[in-house]
Amino acid sequence: MKKALALLWLLVSVTLPGSAQIKSPEQFLGYKLGSRYTPHYNVVNYFKEIAATASSMVKLEEYGRTNEGRPLLLAAVALPENLNRLEQIRLNNLRLAGTTNDKAAADERGPAIVWLSYNVHGNETSSSEAAMLTIYELVNPSNAKTKEWLKNTVILIDPCINPDGRDRYVNWFNSVVGVTANAQPFTREHSEPWPGGRSNHYYFDLNRDWAWQTQVESQQRIAKYNQWLPQIHVDYHEQGYNDPYYFAPAAEPFHEVITPWQREFQVLIGKNNAKYFDDNGWLFFTKERFDLFYPSYGDTYPIYRGAIGMTYEQGGHSRGGAAVINNDGDTLTLWDRLYHHFTTGMATIEVSSQNAGKLVQEFKKYYDKARSNPPGDFKAYVVKSDGSDRINRLQKMLDRNQIEWNYVNAAGFSGLNYFTGKSESFKTVSGDIVINANQPNANLVDVLFERSSKLSDSATYDITAWSMPYVYGLTTYGMGSYISNTTKEAPAITVASPASAKLAYAVRWNGVSSARFLAELMQKNVKVRFSEQPFTAGGQSFEKGTLLIVRTSNAGLGDKLHQLVSTAAGNAKVSVHAVESGFVDKGFDLGSNKVHMLHAPKVTLMAGEGVSSLGMGEIWHFFEKDLGYPISVVWSGELNGQVLKNTDVLILPDGFYKFLGDKTQNENLKEWVNNGGKLIALEGAVAQLARAEWGIKQKEEKKDDKKDDKKDDYTMLRRYENRERDFLPGFNPGSIFKVEMDNSHPLAFGYDNFYYTLKQDDNIYEFFKDGSWNVGVLKKDNQVAGFVGSKLKEKLKDGVLFGVQDNGRGSIVFLADNPLFRNFWESGKLLFCNAVFLVGQ
Repeated sequence: MKKALALLWLLVSVTLPGSAQIKSPEQFLGYKLGSRYTPHYNVVNYFKEIAATASSMVKLEEYGRTNEGRPLLLAAVALPENLNRLEQIRLNNLRLAGTTNDKAAADERGPAIVWLSYNVHGNETSSSEAAMLTIYELVNPSNAKTKEWLKNTVILIDPCINPDGRDRYVNWFNSVVGVTANAQPFTREHSEPWPGGRSNHYYFDLNRDWAWQTQVESQQRIAKYNQWLPQIHVDYHEQGYNDPYYFAPAAEPFHEVITPWQREFQVLIGKNNAKYFDDNGWLFFTKERFDLFYPSYGDTYPIYRGAIGMTYEQGGHSRGGAAVINNDGDTLTLWDRLYHHFTTGMATIEVSSQNAGKLVQEFKKYYDKARSNPPGDFKAYVVKSDGSDRINRLQKMLDRNQIEWNYVNAAGFSGLNYFTGKSESFKTVSGDIVINANQPNANLVDVLFERSSKLSDSATYDITAWSMPYVYGLTTYGMGSYISNTTKEAPAITVASPASAKLAYAVRWNGVSSARFLAELMQKNVKVRFSEQPFTAGGQSFEKGTLLIVRTSNAGLGDKLHQLVSTAAGNAKVSVHAVESGFVDKGFDLGSNKVHMLHAPKVTLMAGEGVSSLGMGEIWHFFEKDLGYPISVVWSGELNGQVLKNTDVLILPDGFYKFLGDKTQNENLKEWVNNGGKLIALEGAVAQLARAEWGIKQKEEKKDDKKDDKKDDYTMLRRYENRERDFLPGFNPGSIFKVEMDNSHPLAFGYDNFYYTLKQDDNIYEFFKDGSWNVGVLKKDNQVAGFVGSKLKEKLKDGVLFGVQDNGRGSIVFLADNPLFRNFWESGKLLFCNAVFLVGQ
């Protein structure tokens, strides 16, 4: 570390005359940075201290709160003359991007905006410590270098994107560490308990949520990001403690919309980082592992918004503790980790300042080109409204990303149908929308709506397909020309809420809003039925799954029934229709055995060791935020007869369950199902049920019997240098498949005869025989987007992905793929609601 002390900007713990009022982190906290972890509240307090004592250079704002009520902060750091006109600088930056409504000309001489984001993963903790050192050195009067850099830059610092996850880790670590940190990696302070601190309150990975913004932290942060649109964005991370530091340039694949300038400047920044690392003898790597493709990262999302987006990864992570002995026999300390992050932050600011003029000019050029010559195969995208709430959810996602869209006036068009892959003539109707590509966010539109991702390298870090038409399950047409026949005025939508219904109220089952309506009524003890078959009544057509609230079943509620139905409909934003006679115009009458009573289920969700915290969190979040329906979370190791006695629906998220390997517990669970319980298993839990002989069998890859085993097989000869890529033929990082759906079964109510699933593995199951239902099956050639290894393509066909097995009075729902993936896979949410509420009724 001796060389580190020679860095020009480092004046840590040194307070020279004239700067006594600005406290270093050590002076404020009472301990040297790196000697212990700082709880989030004290990170906040330090930033408040700096904002108060360096008010001429720092503006601090709270831009939001987490689920657990912790503040989210953004500090703007600038020289006094720039801080005094900070709002003008911000507005000018938006004018460069063309995202303001005023007609004022943009000044290309404005400072470059550098945004530094710390601690998106809560247990990658060194970066928030580095954030305190960074802001101190930026305002430290004795540091002349940083003042020179601030002449051309405004620095935005988010000290902790994920305070809930950070405190989960820090509070745990501080409770187990001794007086002196134990550097032996096998000790308990290097092994955090489930669910770990990586994720937020609902166990979501916030670094996968930038574009989708399903989480409150992301929603609030991107709203603030949209108000600035920086030219530089750095996302700080940690990786395994045996890895050296990683910084840009990134690895392939780069998405094709990434510009040559964005690539070039990553190299320039990387070389400046390398200069300081070389001076100190610190190892690092570039151009490996971390690619620029999936659009919802903290590096890619800013890139698709015109910035130079980068991930910086320090070795350490949760197993780094406060000190750890790595494989080289060296001790990596918390101070080392935070200081490396501090160094890259300062080096990035330096090179950004030196190239501020070019950064601003290229930023403007990026947005000018987006409006005048947008990328992609299509000039516009027409999305058809299907009457469900999915079009509204898509509109909200577009709005959050500042993607411009309009309603399409009724007219005839011709375009390429995403679902059929053919050019077709079609007519637009009220509620259909269009996204024209010639807009500021043309690059993001192209990325989000591309039919099939163009991969320059199949070794990716995340999923390889996310096209919005498949995500939302909405028929979309790619257009060869812009569409001007549009309006911003929303079509007049009448939410039917009859003054009174003589016999029954009917609500169509076609989206999450329908399920939310049902969930509220169930909690108000309103009895609800659903129709197994379509019917027509009063001139209105109703599809399978339609909810029916019959007055005779709710006689005890009297006049309160109408108010309860109306309130629930208003909250869920669904239309309620009056049914005046049980004698329907077409279909089965309301008294038919094709109409079933629904019972409010007591739902239990498994959590704990062996369970995917991400998978469990998606379900927990869905129940609480989307449905508003109560759910009991139980440790998987504490599943017993008392729990099952108070459970109607038991959900097993992706994971491994010890009780399924115990013969007695396995039999008890089967008995519970036979007695009327419903088991819903997802992803890996389905695979474990298959191994435990629950009536589902994994489909095995067929062997080629014609192969002559006696012939020489040179495929076994592999090159050592290719060892990291040899897994690709059997790899499926995340691709989209078309699933054939039996929509006569309640599991598929509300769907057409197909559904698009995101598949991340090779799990597919043999077709069920008697007593079970193959609701969602894969046939041959059903892959529509993304990368799938050559060895898997032959296997992923002619099998079942979504099925129901009837056992006694109960049922088992198998969901081999996750319909709630990261809570952005909107078209799968109704499938999950069907599993919870309709199946087995």
